[in-house]
Amino acid sequence: MSSFRLDGRTALVTGGASGIGEATSRVLAAAGAAVIIADLDQARAEALSAELPGSSTMIVDIADETAVQGAFGALERLDILVNNAGIGLVGNIEETALADFQRLFRVNCEGLFLVTKYALPLLIASHGSIVNISSVGGLVGVKRRYAYCATKGAVVMMTRQLAVDYPTQFRVNCICPGTVDTPFVEAYLEKYHKHEKDKVRAELNARQPVGRLGKPEEIANLVLYMCSDEAAFMNGSVVPIDGGWSAA
Repeated sequence: MSSFRLDGRTALVTGGASGIGEATSRVLAAAGAAVIIADLDQARAEALSAELPGSSTMIVDIADETAVQGAFGALERLDILVNNAGIGLVGNIEETALADFQRLFRVNCEGLFLVTKYALPLLIASHGSIVNISSVGGLVGVKRRYAYCATKGAVVMMTRQLAVDYPTQFRVNCICPGTVDTPFVEAYLEKYHKHEKDKVRAELNARQPVGRLGKPEEIANLVLYMCSDEAAFMNGSVVPIDGGWSAA
């Protein structure tokens, strides 16, 4: 039998239409899963779904409790949940406005909380698996990322706490990527470094000791492993995939 197969399973990926989420949707679909692409960008989600046999879309604001409750209440089955959706912010504590601090927690933490809460009955029924996408910024301090690091550290601890409360009902693990070459990074460069993109891109590459950005597919394949039967003994784990950043 082939390893890392997900035939007959239903997987939902938040932020599943772009970046790491898109790569994860593609990888899980290739492994046989029926993928639900959950995203706010309806056009992009539907375009991706058209490429992935057996997939579907869920257009939902993960920070809206009523919307999340309704969306998950309509699902009949769920075996895999990938909490990938998130937003970033540049700024130290002095540069961070309260409204922006709250906005990051609303999406990165409250959104993950709501999705997990309303997915839980389905995941318990299927003895399923959760993979939370945190960041190297949830493990080490990153300059001028005060709010972002705070939210991603919370994701790490939300993962570990769930594994303690539900040790046999389902599995939950966490991935902490370094900087990955995605539209998220391009948007950061456009917003904060429009006139020096090449210079800052080179700095981002050098920030990882291996000397390059990660690839979305590299993160997606780790997601596949974590939610496969081959990882059945992995629970409550927090795994960096950051080109050596957190080891340096």
